[in-house]
Amino acid sequence: MERDNKTHVTEFILIGFPSSWEIEVLLFFMFFIILMLTMIGNTIIITLISTDYRLHSPMYFFLCNLSVIEILITLTVVPKMMQHFLMKRKTISFYGCLGQSYFYFLFGTSEYVLLAMMSYDRYIAICYPLHYSSIMNGKVCINLVAGSWLTGFFSILIPTVMKLGLPYCGPNVINHFFCDSAPLLHLACADIRLVEFIDFIISLPIILGSLFLTLISYIYIISTILRIPSATGRKKAFSTCASHFTVVTIGYGTSVFIYVRPSQVTSMDLNKIASLVTTAVTPMLNPIIFTYRNHIVREVFKDTIKKCIKKTEKQLSK
Repeated sequence: MERDNKTHVTEFILIGFPSSWEIEVLLFFMFFIILMLTMIGNTIIITLISTDYRLHSPMYFFLCNLSVIEILITLTVVPKMMQHFLMKRKTISFYGCLGQSYFYFLFGTSEYVLLAMMSYDRYIAICYPLHYSSIMNGKVCINLVAGSWLTGFFSILIPTVMKLGLPYCGPNVINHFFCDSAPLLHLACADIRLVEFIDFIISLPIILGSLFLTLISYIYIISTILRIPSATGRKKAFSTCASHFTVVTIGYGTSVFIYVRPSQVTSMDLNKIASLVTTAVTPMLNPIIFTYRNHIVREVFKDTIKKCIKKTEKQLSK
């Protein structure tokens, strides 16, 4: 009964980025453009990979799944944040908050595991090119992608259930633009050290573990590329990894700064800025990075545009 009396918070207030009404309207339109670019860019990547045979390979299969995750991460956070820019009372329900937190970390965890799988794919392609097709067959690729999703699902489930069981008796103000783990935990009217420790223990092997596997893969990749006698061959090999390495650097850099610390309560304003990178900026930039750096994707995109133009001209001429 004592716990029932304490647990009475039914909604949380998200502070976000407090500013004047004019600036919040401007931020709304800015993030609306970012959201549209993210949706369009990643949808184009998914469509191109799904429909063109030239992109039916393990590397692009992983890239297609990465684009799906980027869309889901953005949809989990950005629309609610945009809604709050136009509202005086910026609230989210208790279960809506827990749900947002769960899905954000589920998709984020799955993304880091998938990035590690993509680095493994590049490692096999560069270091063992003759065995690539037999090692990275369809079944293996599907199992690796499924493993990344299952890792996200089960690793985030336990701390989410523990957060759900904590008493929240006020205050109910979260100093963030979404229901991040640390600011939500510090609103609980109970000892949160165990939950915070479990959060840290889970984030440590997932983020740093996948980063370690990625670094090891790239050490072998770079050492193999440097032994290629032809300058053209080295350039071609580097180009197949440059996009992935750029995405890895941005993604891991921000997440290590935000989450891989025993205490995450300090520098909350910096955390909010860094979180914007993972929730809005990176999902928007990834399609551009992969398209700009990859000549095959550029060719497929140009051919698709030409086909669409020809099809439109035929329909107009009828």
